[in-house]
Amino acid sequence: MNAASFSSLSADHQRLQALVGAWRGEEEIAATQWADEGAATSEVTAEAQFGGLFVVQRYRQRRDGTISFGAHNVFGFDQQNGLVTMHQFDSMGFVPMSPATGAWNGDELVLERSSPRGAARVSYVFNDADAYRMRLQFKPAGSDGWQDMVSGVYRRVSLSPING
Repeated sequence: MNAASFSSLSADHQRLQALVGAWRGEEEIAATQWADEGAATSEVTAEAQFGGLFVVQRYRQRRDGTISFGAHNVFGFDQQNGLVTMHQFDSMGFVPMSPATGAWNGDELVLERSSPRGAARVSYVFNDADAYRMRLQFKPAGSDGWQDMVSGVYRRVSLSPING
């Protein structure tokens, strides 16, 4: 997609383009009911779709040389409600009842989603155009406290997604 195509997007849609590209991450996994504590690496590829209205992201986490978790995320901007949206489908197989929603606060994008199991919150902090930090937290149903699940630093490998 060329720069002229992006210029016709709203400022909120343009902000989503920060996710586009190929990234490699170093992650710390917290001990949860779904995973053991430890380190992981990840590959993230994201591309603009439909003229930049959406960003489609593929995430693969590796532990001990094998893929331990995968997700397919679709980011968009709900103009009517003024919210960033993220629909996530992952290797755990839970069907999302609704997308995560949130907003930018400076260079940080924070999205939250609730389900009968509890609430999830993910934040992306863009240090610069070639690096960001991600933090995923979970609050079990009936709990008042957020638990860390995954945190990582991701560095850009390429401006365009790598097929694979």
